[in-house]
Amino acid sequence: MVTHDRENLIATAKRESGVLELKSGAIVVYTGACTGRSPNAKFIVIDDDTADQVDWKNNQKISKEDFSLHIKELKSYCDSLPEVHIQNVYAGKDEREQIGLTVRNSKIWQALFANNMFVRSRSSYDPVHVMWDLYCFPEWGDTPKVLINFSSREITITGTHYAGEMKKSVFTVLNYILPGKNILPMHCSVNVGKDGKNASIFFGLSGTGKTTLSADSNRILVGDDEHGWSDRGLFNFEGGCYAKVINLSKTAEPEIWDAVQGPGAVLENVVISNDGIPRFDAKDHTENTRGSYAINRIPNASTTGMCGHPKNIVFLTCDAFGVLPPVAKLSASEAVQHFLMGYTAKVAGTEDGIDEPIVTFSHCFGAPFMPRPPEVYGELLREKVEEHNVKCWLVNTGWSGGAYGKGKRMPISVSRAVVNLILSGEMIECDFVDHSYTGLKIPVLTPNSELNNYIVPEYNWDDLNDYEATAMKLMEMWSSRLNELEK
Repeated sequence: MVTHDRENLIATAKRESGVLELKSGAIVVYTGACTGRSPNAKFIVIDDDTADQVDWKNNQKISKEDFSLHIKELKSYCDSLPEVHIQNVYAGKDEREQIGLTVRNSKIWQALFANNMFVRSRSSYDPVHVMWDLYCFPEWGDTPKVLINFSSREITITGTHYAGEMKKSVFTVLNYILPGKNILPMHCSVNVGKDGKNASIFFGLSGTGKTTLSADSNRILVGDDEHGWSDRGLFNFEGGCYAKVINLSKTAEPEIWDAVQGPGAVLENVVISNDGIPRFDAKDHTENTRGSYAINRIPNASTTGMCGHPKNIVFLTCDAFGVLPPVAKLSASEAVQHFLMGYTAKVAGTEDGIDEPIVTFSHCFGAPFMPRPPEVYGELLREKVEEHNVKCWLVNTGWSGGAYGKGKRMPISVSRAVVNLILSGEMIECDFVDHSYTGLKIPVLTPNSELNNYIVPEYNWDDLNDYEATAMKLMEMWSSRLNELEK
């Protein structure tokens, strides 16, 4: 057994078989067959505690007996290895709510990933925290398996080298534990003003612009992916970032560009040219190329990972139908509806394939990681929005003037203008009217002239009848989804 400090991990990971070190100090690894999460791999142990608490429509179960056999064999394998890399870390920046983790890895680079992503130990590890054991041994087993036992507080990850399974399994654990403490766990990014005030939450599925729009050099980044909302405010679950780096641009995202190539960063499945330069535009292994790094690699990152209650919540959606307005004001009830729907749309097929959009609904903007029924999280959101008088907004970063294939992607300048007006407080001062086709409340006029050209979506379509038919189709999908959630 080997216990590492961070410097030792960085120094030794680059010497591990299959690991490439860049001149910049980052390391590059290839994860083989599994280049992303394996959605059918995760199982939760069903027992007296979880039987009535877990949403089994959304989660798979494994018996106590089968888990016991699995972990007994895994521990025996662990004991047979000449070297296992052990770290004591935390999940949660708020010391009053965090859990302790003992992470065991057979791969040094995965131990470095865990060191990046979790909250690193203070000078002395506090043994009073609730402790969990995480075993990650990717080479053991023929198929991916992620097993979680809430009673024994154990997580096992086998059969997959994709390191993101570690972070998401711990996120799942927190999503089960924290609602019982009146804390809302959220799959979101958070930023705050430089004075530590005016916090904002950004919800959004992949491709909606969550990372881009929450990154603002004029604000402090609290975290980019996982947070809790307690009676005291917001806190990051993680100690690092796990950025999707396909088509990463030094001009558009210079902070992330530097962070994913710095010492201690881990690049997964990124193609490297013969001269040792990352090719972020290449998809040879997967489009889901990733980079993990400690959050303090971002210049304007929060040093505490905590802030007060939010003033605004932004629900981001990429509407490939081109139906939705660029911004709409939501009531608390409407905000809960959109939270439970988790709507976005992505384009089907290859680049030269079918241009029909695929509708995606993921409740709470993170259904695969939510063990409890959706209404548990929805009711917590409602209570907190109402208690703290939070303003809620729907922001469409998708298509305008037509659906994908006919219209155009909403300019990033328009989406940034929307967010800036929301955070400055100028948007809430606008007059709002009900949009005829979606029922959403849209501003009559804003201080931004470019944005005003997009406010009423149907005005940018060539054929109003086409817009009406498309809007009706989308609204029917929304109604159907909400009816499913109510059953």
